[in-house]
Order: sequence, then C-alpha cells, then structure tokens
Amino acid sequence: MQRLNRQTSPAGVSTGPSGGRVGLWISGLVVVALVLLGTAIALFSGFDKTTGGQVGVVRNGGAFDNNRIRQVITPGSGLTWTGIASDTHKYPAQQRFYTITADTSRGDTSGVDVVTTPSSDGVDMGIEGTIYFTLKLDEASIKGFDEKFGTRQFRGIDGELRHAYDDEAGWGTFLDSIVRPVIENDLRIQVNKFRCAELVSSCALVQNTTPGTARPAPVNPAGTQNNTNIAKMQDAVNESLPKDLDDMLGGDFFEGIRFNLARVTLPKNVQDAVNKAQAAYAAVSEAQARVAQAQADADANKKRQEGYNACPACAQIDIIKAFPPGLTTYAPGGAAAVPLK
Repeated sequence: MQRLNRQTSPAGVSTGPSGGRVGLWISGLVVVALVLLGTAIALFSGFDKTTGGQVGVVRNGGAFDNNRIRQVITPGSGLTWTGIASDTHKYPAQQRFYTITADTSRGDTSGVDVVTTPSSDGVDMGIEGTIYFTLKLDEASIKGFDEKFGTRQFRGIDGELRHAYDDEAGWGTFLDSIVRPVIENDLRIQVNKFRCAELVSSCALVQNTTPGTARPAPVNPAGTQNNTNIAKMQDAVNESLPKDLDDMLGGDFFEGIRFNLARVTLPKNVQDAVNKAQAAYAAVSEAQARVAQAQADADANKKRQEGYNACPACAQIDIIKAFPPGLTTYAPGGAAAVPLK
C-alpha cells in the first residue's frame, strides 16, 4: 500500500486529517460558548423588579413575539420573570404633585410658571397652586393607562420626545402635555366668575370708576371677603377637576385629586399701578394726619388761653415752670425781679 505522507506547515502545525479535526473542535467550542453566553444574557435580562415607588407594566418583545401587555409588577417587588426581550414600563406608584408657581426653583415648568387668565372684568390674574394626585394601581387601571399613554411619546418644552415612563423627565413631559391643559381650563372657568377686586381687593384702587363718581377708598388687600372668594374658587376647581381629567384622559386613571390654590396675583403693570395708588393714599393720609394734629394743637392752645384769662396767676406759674434749669432770676418786663431759688 502506498503510505500517506504527513505534511506540516512551515510553522510546524499539522495540516493533516488530525489537525483539521482539532480546528473544528475549537471552532465548535467557541460557537457553543458564544451561544451559552448569549443565552445567559438573555435569561438574565428576562428578570426585572420595581422599587417601593414604582409600578411596572411588562410588554412582550423580541423578534418572534408580539408587543402586548404580559403582566403588571407591583410596587416593591423582588426579581420577577418577565420573559426574554420584554420591556417594562415603570410609572410612579406614590402620591405625586404638579406645582404652578412664580418661584423658578419650585415650578414643574422651567422659569416663571404661572397660569394667567382674565377675571370677569378683564384683568389678567396670575394663579399659583399645586395639584396632588395618585396613579391608580389596580391592574385594570394601570394596564389601561399604559395602553393609552405608554404607547406614544410627548414633546417636552426642550423639543425632545419622551415616553411617560422615561424617568422623571418623561413623567413631567406627560403632565405638561396632558394634565396641565385641564388645570388651566378649570382655572380659566372659575376665575372668570369673579371680578378682579373680589379676588385681590387692592385691585379696586386702580379699577375704572363711573365718570363723575369719587375714586374708591383704600381697601385691605387681605380682606376676609377675598379669602372667602378664593376658597370658593378652590372648592369649585376641586369639584370639576377630577371629572375633567377623566374626560380628557379617556378613563379613571387618577385618584386622590386635590388642588391647593396658593396665591392670586396681579400682572406687573397692574401691581405697579396699585403700588402707586397705595403710596398716594398713604401721602394723603399723612397730610390728613398733620392737619388733624394742627387742629388739635390749636384747640388745645385756645382752651389753655381761656384758662389763663380766667386765672392770670396760672399763666405766670406755667411760665416759671417752663424756665430752663439753672435760671435764678425772673424779671417780667418792668416789674421787680423774682428770685427763683
């Protein structure tokens, strides 16, 4: 039989049948290792959990699966199997709030964030307050919320598109886009039921009066009636806001809805006019006080003179009492000098 000559490469590595089998084995092991690694990563990514302040809605994913809701992960869960390549939408599970304020460090919208809406007599009123609410956590409600608002994006004031479950920025963008307009509409309706002076009494200082009538008298900016009207407006918003949110969102997704009206303000130009009017009234009051004081002094002098006319000696006694300390002699006119000590 003819013998097969074993060939080697220049580097000394066998290229015969045995060397080929070794190469195949190595290649196979690498492939198996990669498959196992990918499987391990996929399996590990198939677990998720929520913190105490989160609720999770899990949607199927992957190339061979649908994107329907798979399950709901309750707040504060342990590691939960969610399926390979599934996506978890996490929403806030505790009470949240949305603040509207002129304080640039506290508002939910950057910069001065005040709802400005006209009163019944056409004065723009600035409304500041906070709405408190909680996302309903029962399975039907949270699934319905994700179907309506977890499958779309909202554009923020910075122009970026975000989902409602994209951390705090996404949740805030959702509130700005969906909840904020409902709050503004409710405030607009309620503020329009009152005149400016019924909410901010100092507004009466600069309101137009009927020709020929006197200007209004100064008012107390913190009047009891104004506080009552503000409380009425707040109660009306709290009555209408839950229903309006349900109508706007297309479902009952929030509970514990409460609006706290913090302050009603006037536009800067109106407030400046109020300040000038108050300063003018203060000047008038000061002048009136001086007139009253002068009149009182005159009346006192008149009474005093009447007393001196009835008792001339009393006048001399008062004169002596008014002398400065250290004076030893009093010589009234041509009369004899009177020693004082």
